[in-house]
Amino acid sequence: MKIPSSIWTLLIGIVLTLVSFWYGQNHGLLPAAATDEAELVDGLFNAMMIISTGIFLLVEGILIYSAFKYRRRAGDNEDGPPVEGNVPLEILWTAIPAIIVIGISVYSFDVYNEIGGFDPHAIHEAPMMNQESMAMPGSAMAATLSDTPPSTEPNLNQEKSDEAMQDPATAEVRNADQIPQLRNAPGVGSVAPTIGGTPDKAGKPAGLQVNVTGLQYAWIFTYPETGITTGEMHVPIGREVEINMTANDVIHAFWVPEFRLKQDAIPGRQSEIRFTPRKAGDYVLICAELCGPYHGAMRATVVVEPEEAFDKWVQEQLVASKETLNQAVAVNPANLSPNEFLAPYTKDMGIKPEILHQVHH
Repeated sequence: MKIPSSIWTLLIGIVLTLVSFWYGQNHGLLPAAATDEAELVDGLFNAMMIISTGIFLLVEGILIYSAFKYRRRAGDNEDGPPVEGNVPLEILWTAIPAIIVIGISVYSFDVYNEIGGFDPHAIHEAPMMNQESMAMPGSAMAATLSDTPPSTEPNLNQEKSDEAMQDPATAEVRNADQIPQLRNAPGVGSVAPTIGGTPDKAGKPAGLQVNVTGLQYAWIFTYPETGITTGEMHVPIGREVEINMTANDVIHAFWVPEFRLKQDAIPGRQSEIRFTPRKAGDYVLICAELCGPYHGAMRATVVVEPEEAFDKWVQEQLVASKETLNQAVAVNPANLSPNEFLAPYTKDMGIKPEILHQVHH
């Protein structure tokens, strides 16, 4: 019994659909999803893989079938039949791709909006920062060690800002602490395109803020709430994290493959990423923008850990910083004043003599 071509077409269509759906969900091309936002991105990627697999199998199947079915037979020297075109078929293969592209575009925009990427009012709503926010990282760290708040006198803060702009030795940590004032600061820069909070968290502060500075060829992380500055980023599971970033020299790009988020760090401008970690582990932060001859080595570790482990790490960092400073004072070999003895250790940190005097006393 000869099976009708319509039945063959239906069976082939069902097989192609099942194979496409299976491979689209089991391709294994992406690393483990480590954030809530990654699930949304993976859904979009899987949908595109399903469609791409179906189209690939269909097109390649027709090509292979046609090459075999209509191959030139031995002894056949006649011309092929004249074919001028098929208008309905041309309309079909034009309309179907157009519908697919429009559908993917709408889906992509919805995912971009759901992860917080679409916020046309973010730049205009960014708060203006005053002089009090321009304290150097050294003052924040010293204030933490001495259990006293950093000075908020305008003239002292202005001196710190002026010195930081002239002293290249503090470049590595300067931008990390001064990111907030880059937001709409006159003559400094503006807010770059951001991936902000999701629609349900719009207008709400993030659970944790981390200032990130990219420089050739390293990442510097500053936690403004505690004054911790480190080369390894730690974030807790389940708490929304806001990354405020800038660059010291050239354009860098903050990219953790498991987070499915990427954002450029631009000199003189602030970029923002928000995400909520959900899977513990050590992940690699990669610079995804060609930034120089050692670009490939510009990596850092991002540790996602439970809330208790994160709090323990914060305390360890604070204690370690205080012990290091106390040990430096204890081994003073020449009975120098704290300002004179600690100057070589603190010059690159932007800590002024007034702050050292305050810590010592």
